[in-house]
Amino acid sequence: MKQLVLAVMALGMVLTGAAHGSEKLDNPGGTGGIESLRGATQLEETRPADPMKRFPRDQGVIDSDYVYQPPLIPHTVRNYEVSLNANKCLACHSWKNANEMGATKISVTHYQSPREGQVLSDVSPSRYFCLQCHVPQADAKPLVENNFKRVDSLN
Repeated sequence: MKQLVLAVMALGMVLTGAAHGSEKLDNPGGTGGIESLRGATQLEETRPADPMKRFPRDQGVIDSDYVYQPPLIPHTVRNYEVSLNANKCLACHSWKNANEMGATKISVTHYQSPREGQVLSDVSPSRYFCLQCHVPQADAKPLVENNFKRVDSLN
């Protein structure tokens, strides 16, 4: 009985393999009719990259959409280094350089320790990585439909 079950299983595997084998001959390297976020592009093909997003120049301060929203960055940050050893943002936005560079000064809250509220002589380590909260505002169409409305107090 055990040998009969094994023989039936083996026959099923052979037949299934044959069916899949003929599929492969008909459509070698295809997607199998599945469409992904890449579209219906074949896996072996590389489609051209999307154009780079534009960052409108001199757009000034961008209005907030909700209370306590971190200000948006009105310029590109491409090739800005923000690491443990360097922070390109502070070259313009630190209290020391902002007036000379014509940039907005970072908030005084960035100089306070988060737990004790103690005022520090330099930017708090918890506020040093600017791009965790602040993002550049690109001139790009929304990826999904959006009917967000700002709070009444900001209109």
